[in-house]
Amino acid sequence: MRKATFSIKDSEFRGSFESLSKIGVEQMADFDSISADKILTRYDIVVESSEKPEDIAEQYMPENPLLRQIAEDVMNLKFKVIEQHVQEALKTLTPEEIIENGLLAGMDIVAELYGRGIYYLPHVMVASDAMTRGTKVAEAALGGERKYKGVVMMHAAEGDPHDIGKNIAAVLLKSNGFGIIDLGKDVLVDTVVDEVVKQKPNVLTGTALMTTTMSAFPRIANRLKEHGVEVPFICAGGAVNREYVESYDMGIYSAKAAEGPGLANKALDGWDWKKIRANWDDIINGKA
Repeated sequence: MRKATFSIKDSEFRGSFESLSKIGVEQMADFDSISADKILTRYDIVVESSEKPEDIAEQYMPENPLLRQIAEDVMNLKFKVIEQHVQEALKTLTPEEIIENGLLAGMDIVAELYGRGIYYLPHVMVASDAMTRGTKVAEAALGGERKYKGVVMMHAAEGDPHDIGKNIAAVLLKSNGFGIIDLGKDVLVDTVVDEVVKQKPNVLTGTALMTTTMSAFPRIANRLKEHGVEVPFICAGGAVNREYVESYDMGIYSAKAAEGPGLANKALDGWDWKKIRANWDDIINGKA
């Protein structure tokens, strides 16, 4: 079996990066204000980890050559060709196989590289677009809506206009099979509470980058309790820390976007917020 091919060139990624404004991903960041040349110096850096990206990717790569090609498309940000490769794979594989074992496998690699500091925000965003394009082709062949294993409702705190962290977390949760209800940024406390009561997600998440907005989280938790609702409430962002998040009911701290899927999966296993919080260290360290 050939080894995973990790092949992203600066010029190629720059073209993908600049073209994002044409495919709708500009909603996640102001690309006009970002210098690709400065960001993309990472391809020449010496990664502190002794493992190379190719070795990390190999641990997640599917054996089937068609699925492997699709996973590599996601990993290598090949959003221009992935739809063609998915169409070819549909001749012999089911849409479910392609989504679960090809597209999501590729995004698992991206999440791992991001978690290790090898990939950064632009890589996650372009990989997400590649996965989304491939998923649309596969879902069209399903003849119906894709079934998700659980639902996560996400928002950026009332008064906070920053949502990049939330958007990264959404990508990683989607890649792990979760359906996302994205309420957006600067979401009123009342709106969050009303939507949780109405839609009953498995998990609620909130991000706050500004310290002036983080008080929205305990207010949400208290309001939900008044409605008799308890839900694991993952809170993240530069404004909060673990001590603060664990000072109110339902709060579960997340330091990195890559931690979200592991915490959310425990909610699907039937763990309530108290059990998730009590076992937080083991969950984050992969021991639970």
